[in-house]
Parts: sequence; C-alpha cells; structure tokens
Amino acid sequence: MPTLVIANKCYSSWSLRPWLLLKQLGIAFDEVVIPLGQPDTADRIRRYSPAGRVPVLIDGAATVWDSLAIVEYAAERWPQAEVWPAEASARALARSVSAEMHSGFQALRSACPMNLGKRFGPRDRGAAVARDVARIDALWTDARARFGGGGPFLFGAFSAADAMYAPVVTRLDTYSVEVSPVARAYVEAVLALPSFRVWREAALAEPWFYKEDEVDEEPVANLRAVR
Repeated sequence: MPTLVIANKCYSSWSLRPWLLLKQLGIAFDEVVIPLGQPDTADRIRRYSPAGRVPVLIDGAATVWDSLAIVEYAAERWPQAEVWPAEASARALARSVSAEMHSGFQALRSACPMNLGKRFGPRDRGAAVARDVARIDALWTDARARFGGGGPFLFGAFSAADAMYAPVVTRLDTYSVEVSPVARAYVEAVLALPSFRVWREAALAEPWFYKEDEVDEEPVANLRAVR
C-alpha cells in the first residue's frame, strides 16, 4: 500500500490536494502526518522527501513529491480511478486549470492562507486578491458551463481539478469571500464531500498551532478547542 506523507491538516493546502484525490477516488493509502513549525519538522520531512517538502507519495520503489506530480502519478498508476475527465477536451481544460492553480494566484495564497480552524468576516483584501478571485470564479464558471452537466463538480464528476482547487474552496469559505452563485454552489459541493469532511474533522482535532499561517485579524469564530 502506498504511503502519503503530509503536514498539518488544518493548514497544509498542498497536502490536502493529493490526500483528497486519493481518498475521494477510493485509492487506499497509509498516511504520515508531520506537523509544521516543530524543532524536528525539517529532519522528519527529509527522511521521506528529497526536496525537503511535503506532500510525498511513496509507492514501492517510486517516491513522488509535489502535489501535481502525485496527481499525474496517480492517473498512471490507478487508471481505473479516472483521475482526469475521460473526454479529451475536458481533460485538456482540467489539466490547464490545474496547472494554473499550481503556479498562480499568489496574492490570494498570501493574504488568505489556508486555516480550517477559524472563520473571518468579509473585508476588502486588496486589488490583487480581487483579481485572483475573479479569475478563479471565471475558470470555475466556464468549466461548469462546458463540462459540468454530469454532476456538481468542475467537470461533472469529481476529478483531479477539484482536488487541486480544494484549498481555494476552503479559503473562500474561511475568509467569507464573495463569489458568483455558480462558484458558491461549487464551493458548497466540495465542502460537502465525505472525504473533505473527514479531513476537516481531523484538522479541527489537531493540537498544533502554526503561526506562519495565522493572519493578524480577529476571527468571527474559532472552530478548534486548541489555540
């Protein structure tokens, strides 16, 4: 059975992506959680990752790091799981929007780090964040209009594209970011996934606090008992 090495579920957006994909598609794996910000964090991660970062998937002789590389490995390793959409044009778009997520939206990532333990009220987070959100909304709306007829996700059925955007979904929810009705319905669909609910429940039970992903802003709700 493969092993997926991840960081804190409350904060680690990159870890969420492959974990959610494998879990939602029914691909069995063991997990190792290495909390961020601890004295031994770097040493523990290097035992598994040549890049010194998580997530890392270890499957026999194969060691795969980087969330998008893990997604592509999963598509080859478990073809029956239908990681990407089956139709060629849908698959091309799914790969394109996933790559854009992988390399872009730095303003949103910086201003709104993933944090499942708190909820914040709406506010103006700057023009750069607004541009990122508008682009994401347009991507989602286009995918849903063109290929979303078979279900509530970007390409109908759940796919790698949804796993890649799941941390964005959490950011829009956590920071009360306004989006279009189409995008809001998509956010709710991802948050309702059984696999995401499992992740969130575990995240809220974690004892670790990672100050680098805590914004200097008063939350409207603390969702974890641990501070």
